[in-house]
Amino acid sequence: MTIRNLDKLFSARSVVLVGASDKTGSVGKTVADNLLHGGFKGSLWFVNPKHKKILDRTCYADIESLPEVPDLAVIATPPQSIPSLIADLGKKGTRAAVVITAGIREWNLQQAILDAAKPYCLRIIGPNCIGAMVPNIGLNASFAHDMPLKGDLAFISQSGALIGAVLDWANSHDVGFSSMISMGDMADVDVGDLLDYLATDAKTCAILMYLEQVTNVKKFMSAARSAARIKPVIVVKSGRHEAAAKAAKSHTGALAGSDRVYDAAFRRAGVVRVDDLEDLFDAAEILSHAQPVCGDRLAIITNGGGAGVLAVDELIDKDGALAVLSEQTMNKLNKDLPAAWSKGNPIDIIGDADSVRYKATMETVLTDPGVDAVLVMNCPTALASGADAAKAVIDIIKKRGISKVILTSWLGDGAAVEARKIFAANNIPTFETPADAIEGFTYLTAYRKVQMALRCVPPALPEGFKTDEDAARQAMRKALESGRDLLSEMEAKEVLSAYGIPVVSTMTAKTPEDVRRCTQEMLKTGAREVVIKILSPEIIHKSDVGGVALGLATPEAAEAAAKEMLQRIKGVTMGGFTVQPMMRRPHAQEPRPGAAAAGY
Repeated sequence: MTIRNLDKLFSARSVVLVGASDKTGSVGKTVADNLLHGGFKGSLWFVNPKHKKILDRTCYADIESLPEVPDLAVIATPPQSIPSLIADLGKKGTRAAVVITAGIREWNLQQAILDAAKPYCLRIIGPNCIGAMVPNIGLNASFAHDMPLKGDLAFISQSGALIGAVLDWANSHDVGFSSMISMGDMADVDVGDLLDYLATDAKTCAILMYLEQVTNVKKFMSAARSAARIKPVIVVKSGRHEAAAKAAKSHTGALAGSDRVYDAAFRRAGVVRVDDLEDLFDAAEILSHAQPVCGDRLAIITNGGGAGVLAVDELIDKDGALAVLSEQTMNKLNKDLPAAWSKGNPIDIIGDADSVRYKATMETVLTDPGVDAVLVMNCPTALASGADAAKAVIDIIKKRGISKVILTSWLGDGAAVEARKIFAANNIPTFETPADAIEGFTYLTAYRKVQMALRCVPPALPEGFKTDEDAARQAMRKALESGRDLLSEMEAKEVLSAYGIPVVSTMTAKTPEDVRRCTQEMLKTGAREVVIKILSPEIIHKSDVGGVALGLATPEAAEAAAKEMLQRIKGVTMGGFTVQPMMRRPHAQEPRPGAAAAGY
């Protein structure tokens, strides 16, 4: 992994466009227009041997003719020309290039390009990408249809088309960027490299990613873990379902992989995963501007009971936790609030609640040790001013120096607008609906969880730990030779045992009578109960067909359960049963390792 020479892209002082054109609708002209009109203050040159001038600018015949060494080259020429151009740029002294040209892989030229760049450590973005944009220096080295606003979010994407969609959405919502990078085929610079660079980029407060696959797993995990320790890293990963994963494979030419594996990898790396692009920016907004939450217990203060109920429904749907108010908090609220208040969380302070009531309620709730965060909501009424209630919230925050997260949601499009502006001006997270507010809270709790996972260090292997790879390979080979690409339960346990992973002792039985004898033996050796499972190469998920019986305390019960299974399960090849001691572990979690013979 290296970030060497990536500064020549992100802090470029001079740029050359190779393949500039004046043909309307061409990539060469579109990129030239974007470079000219993006606000770039450095030197800019065009190269095209067929033209003396393009867009009223001198056009040079080749790289060697350029008056100075360009920091960055943008290349939009036919695939066959790219390797020699990279070599010429390297000799000239250029150390970074954005290769927009597609078709490199089809022409089998990727290695030739890398070989040309290697002697000069010339870094390549792409090929087959929409380009790169760095608004803070006015650089628009792309054929995107617009220029991003200046901001502090970095967006890197494996899909060039999504760059355009994100750009449209962001500009219409006044969301700005420190950089937007289309990675394309990632021949050289990949996700890990960009994460490593952006982690220490002072102009970037959060890193957003759209991924279809990770090509260098070790590099990605190392870079993601490092970046996530410094600033929020948020990802939309396509291919959650099999059909989408196949589409991603055809689009990028690389297998997207199991979505569960990606989920686990993101959590381990401290990366927050969201489902769609709008969620990506919502998460970035709150994670980069709200303080970290210390727990997941939420108190809700509202002047409208219905809004509070909606928020609770959404919180439960998101597996959130509603804070339980302490006795001391309840007593204080009973004194300060009208008799008709809700007497619990959500705290409905009644529709006529003024700023004084909001302030008193907040002061009480924020001192409750069982509350980690507070969502304050307001429904517009003619009885009290929503703007005054918003000012009361701000006064409390400034007065107390609050250490707990406070979220706000002033409902409506009329009276609520002024309040939202007040919150935004004071950097207080505000949302238009209860659902949006709860979604924002779940981003904070998800970020807290992945940060905790990031700090967890796996235990060191015990002294003398050994693996038996031959035994593992033998178990897989046996399955393959019998025409199977999935391991049986017993074979999977052989593989786990070969790598020192403890497994439950298991006996196999051909008949229900054998099950009874195995159960007798297990009960004699200390087991209090047993579990029996159907054994068949055609049944992967045993519980789906009633092929598992738990908590059997006698040999007779085990034998009866085996007989019932035989009556219930028909039409498959039967291999008998497995018998295991019943394991009960309070608060345990159940891992489900996959076992594919084809991977050995």
